[in-house]
Amino acid sequence: MNTAVQLKPLAFDEYTVETPAVRLCVREYGNPEGMPVLMIMGLGCQMTHWPDHLLELLLQKPVRLICFDNRDTGLSGKVRSRIRVDTRLAYLSHKLGLKPSANYSLYDMAADTSYLITALRLAPVHVIGVSMGGMIGQILAANHAEQLASLSVLMSSTNSPKLPFPDLSLMLRFGFAGRPPKSPEDQIKRWIGFWKLIQSPHYPTPRHEIETMVRAGFQRDYTPAGTLRQLQAILATGSLESCIQNIRLPTQVIHGVHDPLLKPLCGKKIARRVPAANLHLISGMGHDLPRQLSPRISFLLHQHMEQAERERQGKPGTSGSNHPLRKR
Repeated sequence: MNTAVQLKPLAFDEYTVETPAVRLCVREYGNPEGMPVLMIMGLGCQMTHWPDHLLELLLQKPVRLICFDNRDTGLSGKVRSRIRVDTRLAYLSHKLGLKPSANYSLYDMAADTSYLITALRLAPVHVIGVSMGGMIGQILAANHAEQLASLSVLMSSTNSPKLPFPDLSLMLRFGFAGRPPKSPEDQIKRWIGFWKLIQSPHYPTPRHEIETMVRAGFQRDYTPAGTLRQLQAILATGSLESCIQNIRLPTQVIHGVHDPLLKPLCGKKIARRVPAANLHLISGMGHDLPRQLSPRISFLLHQHMEQAERERQGKPGTSGSNHPLRKR
């Protein structure tokens, strides 16, 4: 979150919801009577990683905006490790098309989210998921379609083992990630370096803003074991391609052409597997949500959700399929 340049913090209500499996920390923004929008964050990221500059633009419309910490991160409950998993062996198993053991899977995280939708009476809700959150969103759309009004998937993947590897620089950094840090400051520097590697090359975020975001996250919560369990959950889930081919909800995929972590083919695969999904490829975008792209991304999100609302309510309106930003 780019708090270093934020003039006025966004107002929100924060509370917890007890699901059958775990406690979830939730924040609500905007109009309680507005169109419900649920945002799901990615691997190891707290809900505070949604940048304020994007939330502000989404809140320019009358929406009830809900963000939450996934299990094992932020102020949500942490899962006890009941089995020990060698993540490197799990990754190799995943790449061989196998499903390694884990303490939970993305289907369990989707069940958390489904329970949250029910508890807050959000259905039908517009879901926006980024990275791992986009995978959870795909499972929700496939298995809990009655709860969703639309799905927007940002810089995500079908999680197929056949998809390309991340850039070599990121693979090497993942290899060193298992080494214990010398100090908390050393770990903070590691994360700053990671964010710099995945950021949008044509829309770089100033280093001081990255550092502010990383330090704020560490002050709020630091649970490296939780991030590891989430990663193991992704590997244990396996490919979503057979699951998502039955999605019939309005779906759009937004992906960066220069994403070094989840290559553009990852987003293209989602759009190919989900019937009638719309794909938006953004040149110069990496694996982050830079301030410079927030107007474009918020426009695409608003357009998609509003069109889905018109279709759901049976109102006339164009689909926007000829918009210049839309690509298939």
